[in-house]
Order: sequence, then C-alpha cells, then structure tokens
Amino acid sequence: MSSSTKKSITNNLTIIGSGPAGLTAALYAARGNLNPLVIEGFPPGGQLTLTTDVENFPGFPDGVMGPDLMIKFREQAERFGAKIITGEVTKVDFNSNKLQLFLDDNTIIDSSSVIISTGASAKMLGLKEESELIGKGVSTCATCDGFFFKDQIVVVVGGGDSAMEEALFLTKFAKKVFIIHRREEFRASQIMLERARSNTKIEFILNSEITQINNPRENKVTDILIKNNKNGESKSMSTDAVFIAIGHIPNTSLFKDFLNLNENGYILTDEGTKTNIPGVFACGDVQDWEYRQAITAAGSGCMAAIDTERYLSNL
Repeated sequence: MSSSTKKSITNNLTIIGSGPAGLTAALYAARGNLNPLVIEGFPPGGQLTLTTDVENFPGFPDGVMGPDLMIKFREQAERFGAKIITGEVTKVDFNSNKLQLFLDDNTIIDSSSVIISTGASAKMLGLKEESELIGKGVSTCATCDGFFFKDQIVVVVGGGDSAMEEALFLTKFAKKVFIIHRREEFRASQIMLERARSNTKIEFILNSEITQINNPRENKVTDILIKNNKNGESKSMSTDAVFIAIGHIPNTSLFKDFLNLNENGYILTDEGTKTNIPGVFACGDVQDWEYRQAITAAGSGCMAAIDTERYLSNL
C-alpha cells in the first residue's frame, strides 16, 4: 500500500494515548468487551517512559523503572484484548455523526466513542543537555524524583506556584534548594512565596537563567552555568539536580476547535470524564492540571472506560 492510499477503520472505541490513563482505560474497556483500539502516540507509554525509578506507584515496594511499568500496563491491556497500534492522530472531526480520527499514515477511523488521554508535556528550558539528562538529574517532577536527592544540593527553575511547591517539597530531602528565576517579580501567590522565603533551606537567585547543564558525559548533573540577566555575567554553580517548574502544556491542540478547554488549554470535563461532545471522554494529565501523578491518571482512565461503557450501552 502506498503512503498516499487511505485506509478506513470503523471502531467501537478508540483511545488516543498510551500512558497510565490510556492503558488503564484500555484494560477496563477490554474487560468490558468494548474492543478498544489504542493509538500509541509519542512517546509510546507516555511521560513515564522518560523516567527511571518510580517508587510511589502502589504494588512495587522496591520501586520499578518507568519503562518497565508501562510495559506491564500494556501487557495487561493486551491480555484482555485491547489492540494497540503505532501511530499519531494528526486531525480529528467531531462534527459528523461519526467521530473521525485521521492518522499520520492516512488511516481514517470512524469511532462510536473516543477517549482522549494525550497527556501534558512539561515546558523545558530549551537546552540540549536537558534531553540527555532527563531522569539523570534533570526532572520536571519533585514528587517523583525528590527522594533520590537526600542531603544533596538541588536547583528549581521557575517563579510560579508550582516552582514554590516543588522547592518546598524538595526541602524534605535536599540539604539546600536554590530557586532560579529570570526576573525579580513572581507569578507565585503571595502565600506560596512567603512560605518559600521563610524556609531556611531555600535560597533565591533572581534575574538569572541557566544557560548550560553539565555533565552529560558522566550521565549525571554536576554543575550548571548561570547568566545574570542584568549585567550579562555568567558563573558556574555546583548542583546535583535541576528541577524545571515553568509549567505544563496540555497536548490538546488537536481538539481546540471542538472541545471546551480552560484558559490554559486543559480539557474541561463534567460528571466524571465527559466532555462537551457526546461520546468523547478525557482522562489523565490532559484534563488534570492539579495532581499530575501516574496513579491519579490511571484512576481517571478507569473512570473514562466506565463512562464510555455506559454511554455505548445507551446508543
């Protein structure tokens, strides 16, 4: 089949995304005989495939590697009949009688129901070392990785509430936490800012940006290069970890013409996981701007499958 040839599929339930939310939805939907089709997306397995040790997912007292955990999610969903295909959805049409999905290989899927679990991507600094050191000292989740930096020096980048929350959480483990912010003014609420300022473990470095993270060759963070935005001077600073907390971007650009989103682009759901379009449900980080944990994503995936089953049974 040539790359320009279109292939059509008619399906009962299509799940977009294969992170904890999507694969949990697939597991429950498969056990409910809904014959779910999962479009993996990128990265397959979601953000957990970019992490190393996961120690806060129930059932793994010794911890589990993020990619290994997602393999288990996938295997369990497939065991009950979920079909998982490699590909990305490039366009949707929720205006027709059938919910239509268009894939990057020119496949068109007409689906009676859709579960969106495309997740949210952490905003990054744009440094080439970030991708090399993610999970090796560069992190976007203090709750996930803070434990690994007991009695060490860490840096948090950001000036909003999430940065203050990350820094405060890290003081439980690290001996010193530096908050690096590019301006003097903060987006953080006054109460969160005061909590951070009153913590003796936290020190602020303002009007500054990280321009380099070392050392990818050693597979760990050893130090960073900081540029002062006022005088242009740069200095090196030793640190064991860099936690980036400059926000998340929900992966919802495909749906903005059809679904109700909040001001930050997250899908708004009602009565569980229902969106404003009948038959379209959303779960995981794509509609959760508050918790953003693997366990909460999995729970909402279960909810979405049950909501979908009830919807289909009434057609």
